[in-house]
Amino acid sequence: MPTDEAQARARTAGLDLIEISPTAQPPVCKIGDYGRMKYELSKKEKDTRKKQRNFELREVKLRPKIEQHDYETKARMAERLLQDGSKIKVTIMFRGREITYTAFGKRLLDRMAEDMTPLAIVEREARLEGRNMFMILAPRVVPTGPPKFSSIRDAEKEKEHKASGHAPEHIEDDSDDHDDPDDIDDIDDGEDGEPETNETEASPEEQVSAQD
Repeated sequence: MPTDEAQARARTAGLDLIEISPTAQPPVCKIGDYGRMKYELSKKEKDTRKKQRNFELREVKLRPKIEQHDYETKARMAERLLQDGSKIKVTIMFRGREITYTAFGKRLLDRMAEDMTPLAIVEREARLEGRNMFMILAPRVVPTGPPKFSSIRDAEKEKEHKASGHAPEHIEDDSDDHDDPDDIDDIDDGEDGEPETNETEASPEEQVSAQD
């Protein structure tokens, strides 16, 4: 139909005349809510970007002589990336003579893979390229639980600790541990707060006999 007639129909319906295929002969249009159509298109684009995140490759770098605390921090970082749907490339960086001890790096990668087992699978086994050794972990479709060093586990432990009223983990009872005389002397006090002693004041007669 003529463009003027199509526009008139759209105005009568309180909607917009939206061009769908401008290159067609004749151009194809439809009557609809242009604002709603833009909203639905932007929502589809966001959903598409979220799905594409599964193909992102993020990197976590480690050193062969990494300390335990630093390793746990890196493991929690890997956990967050896997939960976001990203694949992670775990890289061991060798410097200087460290390259002669690649077995240490291989064990470290195997350890990371084992710790991340509930969240990830090994997509590419550990391999050495130049002075770096790396492996690639991909997130599981259905996680089987939190990893070994998990921020979720830490939160649960902190919650349990608060619920217990900050009670100490182990309370020793000294009532049955008085076999050592030195320990008894340290803790045995008199009724007036004065330390008790086993010595008694000698009578005058005993003092005289002692002098003789």
